[in-house]
Amino acid sequence: MSAKLETVDGRPVLRFERTVKHPVAKVWRAITEADHLAVWFPASVDLELIPGAAMRFTFPDQAPVDGSSTGEVLEVDPPEVFTFRWNNDVLRFELSSIDDGCLIRFTQVIGGGRIAAGRNAVGWDVCLDALDALLDGRGFEGPSGWLGPMEGYIREFGLDVGSLEGRLVRFVRDLVWRPAADVWALLVEGSEPAVGGEPSVRAVNGYVPAEPLTVVEAPRVLAYGAVRWEIVHDPEEGTRVELTHDLPVGADAASVLAAWHVHLELFFAATFGEIRCPWPEDRVEKLRERYSPAGE
Repeated sequence: MSAKLETVDGRPVLRFERTVKHPVAKVWRAITEADHLAVWFPASVDLELIPGAAMRFTFPDQAPVDGSSTGEVLEVDPPEVFTFRWNNDVLRFELSSIDDGCLIRFTQVIGGGRIAAGRNAVGWDVCLDALDALLDGRGFEGPSGWLGPMEGYIREFGLDVGSLEGRLVRFVRDLVWRPAADVWALLVEGSEPAVGGEPSVRAVNGYVPAEPLTVVEAPRVLAYGAVRWEIVHDPEEGTRVELTHDLPVGADAASVLAAWHVHLELFFAATFGEIRCPWPEDRVEKLRERYSPAGE
């Protein structure tokens, strides 16, 4: 995995470095000219290389994001530095000449927060591979699957880890751009839940009592007992699930954290169409040790 996740001035920043065997001038054209950007960048780009100039990004019809978005050229120093804003993100390319070609340093300040770092890292890996192919004059075919690489970055960056705030267990997991209605249908397994009824099997696990439903607000909130699932969709930032569980006094917090950690791993995979069975008890136990206080 090539991306590194850092925090700079309180904001999450993804960093990438690539070496290509091409002169800086050629790479500069590939990252600043619209016809070249159309080959490897995730959206077509309308721009003028003038600081302060407006930019427009338009996604192809098959992309999970609808319509177009805006940005602004922030810095242009040919042929070394190109920085621009895309919605709430800031993207920066720095090119340096080296003996056998060009070193590309690329950073993304993620305006939507750390939660989106996994999908962004995978996406930029693919885009930079496509840029490399463009420079070489090769054809490029994207990956057949995104789930594995995304899970790798999510674990590496710690984006799957839950927290304990007093007695409140909390997890927030990115679900990329899945429509909220699709996530809801997966959570309730196509049923029509109602207050007083039983939660679906996919909303509970063996470590959590399955109590009658107390809140049903499709396609956003499902709650029972001390557990609350909330699906949040933002047109610019994507979809996420926020899960909270208010633990009773004396509950084994480490076991509950481990169980929900695994539960959300399985749920995330299911949003990609991968159903994993049986329940991985060994994974829960390993995570329980991780969540346990030192020496417990």
